[in-house]
Amino acid sequence: MSIYLLKSSSDLYEPYGCCAIYFFTAMAKGSKASKAKRVAAAPSLIKKQKAKKVENPLLEKRPKNFGIGQNVQPKRDLTRFVKWPKYVRLQRQRAVLQKRLKIPPMVNQFSQTLDRQTAQAFFKLAEKYRPESKGEKKARLLARAEAKAAGKADEPGFKRINVLSVGVNRVVSAVEKKKAALVVIAHDVDPLEIVLFLPTLCRKMGVQYCIVKGKARLGRLVGLKTASCVALTDVNAEDKNALAKIVESVNTNYSERADMIRKTWGGQIMSQRTDARVAKKEKLRAKEEAKKAIH
Repeated sequence: MSIYLLKSSSDLYEPYGCCAIYFFTAMAKGSKASKAKRVAAAPSLIKKQKAKKVENPLLEKRPKNFGIGQNVQPKRDLTRFVKWPKYVRLQRQRAVLQKRLKIPPMVNQFSQTLDRQTAQAFFKLAEKYRPESKGEKKARLLARAEAKAAGKADEPGFKRINVLSVGVNRVVSAVEKKKAALVVIAHDVDPLEIVLFLPTLCRKMGVQYCIVKGKARLGRLVGLKTASCVALTDVNAEDKNALAKIVESVNTNYSERADMIRKTWGGQIMSQRTDARVAKKEKLRAKEEAKKAIH
């Protein structure tokens, strides 16, 4: 760095003389400031000594390369790219359509199922009255035939006990004769037209009905793969109170709310993307109307 020395006052008027003096002064101040800010280094005893990681020389580093044609790719969630079976695609599309489309009240009522606690109470009671299997029926009739051959009168155990009525035809017959105490309908019957009229028929005949999840659960109750509906016609004396409580709860949820159920439409639930697009359009429309109002 060059320093200009002033021999006389006339040197101040030499070219770049003033600039050199200013530059020299600024550098001197800067050096002082930097010296003042410098902090003394910590003693070697206070400094933390980092422990060196002991590496095994026998283990070699083998970094993986996930480029094309290199190492095997790591496991990723490829659910989005899976080509699902046709029945899976159909049931997903059906679920989306049921949310998007405007569903009439007659169809929408099957989405209002019985609460879990009451449903569990019904299935617990219905387990006692499930239809007998082929083996049980054969054993009962054989015992009855042997007793009849021996000249004995029919005992209560030989006669058919109270059981659930299964299937649309039997349930409708029990409802029309007003023998059914409680009708239980599955919410996912396909096609739905099989049981679409049943709630209206039950209301007309004054029979209590409810809708539960789902047809496979009802089928397991009666020893079938699926069942569209079941009806409980009569129960034993010890189960009268349990049935009365279930019927009371069902009456509150369905029969007393019949008018509201018949007027409630379903569906029309759009996706987040659609809602955002509609909101954006509404915002632009409101902005344009505000501009027109000003002008």
